[in-house]
Amino acid sequence: MRYRADITAGALKVPESRVVADLLLRKLTDEQFRQAVVANNVLQTRNPATARRLARLIRSRLEPMGPDLWKLVRDGAGDVATHAVLAAAIKHSPLLGDFLELVVGEQYRLFGASLSAAMFGDYLEGCRERDPDMPLWNESTRRRLRSSIFQTLAQAGYLNNTRQLQLRPVHIAERVLHYLRAHGEEYVLRCLQVSP
Repeated sequence: MRYRADITAGALKVPESRVVADLLLRKLTDEQFRQAVVANNVLQTRNPATARRLARLIRSRLEPMGPDLWKLVRDGAGDVATHAVLAAAIKHSPLLGDFLELVVGEQYRLFGASLSAAMFGDYLEGCRERDPDMPLWNESTRRRLRSSIFQTLAQAGYLNNTRQLQLRPVHIAERVLHYLRAHGEEYVLRCLQVSP
């Protein structure tokens, strides 16, 4: 199954991703990691269930990318950390990556000024053709997916905000592009570089 709804657990979460990247770089055992997240509440959540859910999402995004990217997330200034987290989110969620490549990229090519909720709805319908095993999400889940993806794009600078959804040009941080090229992350590079 290519498309999953786990992105609804949170948008980019850059500050929390910095914390998780630090935990990963410290090479904690699973028990030490759990202790930091649940007992010490390093993510500063309201309850342990939220802490576990958020830590699980961020860890599943970051782990496949490796220590070089974790350092960019933990230590990088503004755009570097944001774009590094976005790269990890794209690799983790083809639902996000394909939306960037197929829908956002097309709008930039057509000189479109903005995105719309209808575009996201049409995109989800097209996803079923690419992935017949995709779950049948109810309207509430579809709204949460749209909200998470639009919020992610706004946080990464592709959109001016989540109300107007106006497209803005984005120049991906060179350190992130260098990491992705060096690690053969062609799909992630294509998705990130849709802006003119």
